Amino acid sequence: MGSLYLVRHGQASFGAADYDQLSPRGAEQCRRLGAYWREHGQPFDAVFTGTLRRHAQSLDGIREGLGQALPALALPGLNEYDSEAVVRAIHPEPLAPPHDAEAVKQHFRLLRQGLLAWMRGDTAPQGMPAFADFSAGVADALQRVLAVGVGRQVLIVSSGGPISTAVAQVLAAPPETLVELNLRLRNSALTEFVFNPKRHHLVSFNTLPHLDSVEARALITHA
Repeated sequence: MGSLYLVRHGQASFGAADYDQLSPRGAEQCRRLGAYWREHGQPFDAVFTGTLRRHAQSLDGIREGLGQALPALALPGLNEYDSEAVVRAIHPEPLAPPHDAEAVKQHFRLLRQGLLAWMRGDTAPQGMPAFADFSAGVADALQRVLAVGVGRQVLIVSSGGPISTAVAQVLAAPPETLVELNLRLRNSALTEFVFNPKRHHLVSFNTLPHLDSVEARALITHA
């Protein structure tokens, strides 16, 4: 069997004009993940990422902590959906920036509704592919992992949407489950598959072994 490690990017800039930028905390989360793997002698034979800035910055943090170059192939199919477009498709009126608890709660309530509408084909968020095409991009990435070969160790650095979609594909889960998986993923969290020549199998989901200490728990974030 081979092993695939899927990592959600570190904390980005939620609520800022440019979300696609790691915060200092997000960079530290990823450095600690790399350091954790260095301490445990984890090798990687292949690395795939999305093409977003936060994916590249997260991989840079992992490289720094791991102390390895880790050349990577960037795949657009591992990019995140546009959450603002998803929400606008069901709520076109302007929303207050999510800077307080109530605004954050409203954002995620609308996001859950918008994601389900997109997945069911009830909406077509502006500038986004149909969910079937989004899902096909994730499936392509998983096929590329199978092609790396049995016994290999593979890393994917991506976002919550593609990672939860990958898990849902492996489990044949419905859209409602996919959305709940998506909204539970923490920053820099680790999801593990094992794979044979034909398919992937889920081993673990949304773990943070690199932040499992009293001192490091303050670094745990969700958005």
